[in-house]
Amino acid sequence: LLGLPPAMQKVMFKGLLPEEKTLREIKVTNGAKIMVVGSTINDVLAVNTPKEAAQQEVKAEENKKEPLCRQKQHRKVLDKGKPDDVMPSVKGVQERLPTVPLSGMYNKSGGKVRLTFKLEQDQLWIGTKERTEKLPMASIKNVVSEPIEGHEDYHMMAFQLGPTEASYYWVYWVPTQYVDAIKDTVLGKWQYF
Repeated sequence: LLGLPPAMQKVMFKGLLPEEKTLREIKVTNGAKIMVVGSTINDVLAVNTPKEAAQQEVKAEENKKEPLCRQKQHRKVLDKGKPDDVMPSVKGVQERLPTVPLSGMYNKSGGKVRLTFKLEQDQLWIGTKERTEKLPMASIKNVVSEPIEGHEDYHMMAFQLGPTEASYYWVYWVPTQYVDAIKDTVLGKWQYF
């Protein structure tokens, strides 16, 4: 009646019915209520296409936002200045992760933080004076970073630990030469042997 191909239809009667069963086999009686749901090919395509358009809109919106390092939540840490014991940065160079932990950086509360990459255990250890969080690399959803204005040889970086921006763990004063290696290691783009 609606022009839906059978492959795009589902029949529901006390739940979704297995496709191989007939109405007689599942004991549908005269007067029973059943539901048929389905989509046309055009409906399916219309749902899939806007997702890409929406992602492009989000990216365009992000580009309009003020730089992260100017936002109030980050200013309070960045205004403390560069830590005395921060690791030296080498601008314009990409290096592999060092064999020692990356140290001398700040977290969002301005406390000292160090990052240890335990590649043999596929874990990132985020250490503070109080405790060390041992995170499986696969649990980190994304890594974002941005150069610190006026100190472009250092980045601020966030590890996304949950589904929303509220789950970002921020680290400040990451030497720029390690940014790509950190992203690639955490997100699984490189294999170290």
